[in-house]
Amino acid sequence: MKLLNQVIIITGGTSGIGLEIVKRLSKTNEVIVLGRGEAKLAQLSADYGVKGYKVDLSDSNEVEWVASELLKRFPKVNVLINNAAVQFPAAFNSDDFNYDTIQSEITTNFTSVCSLCYLLLPALGRSGNNDISKSLILNINSGLALAPKRSSAVYCATKAALNSFSISLRYQLEHSNVSVMQALMPLVDTKMTQGRGTNKMTIVEAVDRLISGVEKGIEDNDIGKVGLLRWLNRLSPKMASKLMKTT
Repeated sequence: MKLLNQVIIITGGTSGIGLEIVKRLSKTNEVIVLGRGEAKLAQLSADYGVKGYKVDLSDSNEVEWVASELLKRFPKVNVLINNAAVQFPAAFNSDDFNYDTIQSEITTNFTSVCSLCYLLLPALGRSGNNDISKSLILNINSGLALAPKRSSAVYCATKAALNSFSISLRYQLEHSNVSVMQALMPLVDTKMTQGRGTNKMTIVEAVDRLISGVEKGIEDNDIGKVGLLRWLNRLSPKMASKLMKTT
């Protein structure tokens, strides 16, 4: 799929990987960004001409509201990029763990994705054409979907769930006007990963590979070291688990 002259909705587009995607795609597409920061959305609009919607994806009522607003304004949508995610690395048995973050992590990282896919499916279906090109749901995932690490148990679980959801939804929509892809990211040098890990991939390279994967039609795009992790997981799940446990 060529990301050119498309109507594209992206969540979490005000920072990190999402922001880099917005910078690239807003030049030749109509981009709509969903984010929590009103000031950042306004700046994006001024800098790149995108349309911004302030929404908290951890609140299901706000997710329903924004989907309704989007359907009114954009009856046809070519691409939905589910990029937004939060991660709270504190362990369950630590003093830093906050009970409220469980709901926030699950709803933001997984429930909102399922909800937006469902609620925006009519608009995606209207823009796709089985004979020419399909519209696209692209879920930004993580290598942690394949093998979890010790910390961030809820985050790892949401990414594993997103992997399963993406594949199952792809099966369901196989004969429709909508295709489903996911990009499984390695450790990327973003604000979320500050102070954690080494040898991180740059945001620019990660987005290069993401866009290339979409244009090549790679359904499960294992970016960087994720390809090695998938291979190792098939060869020796025990070894992959041991490796990721202390990552």
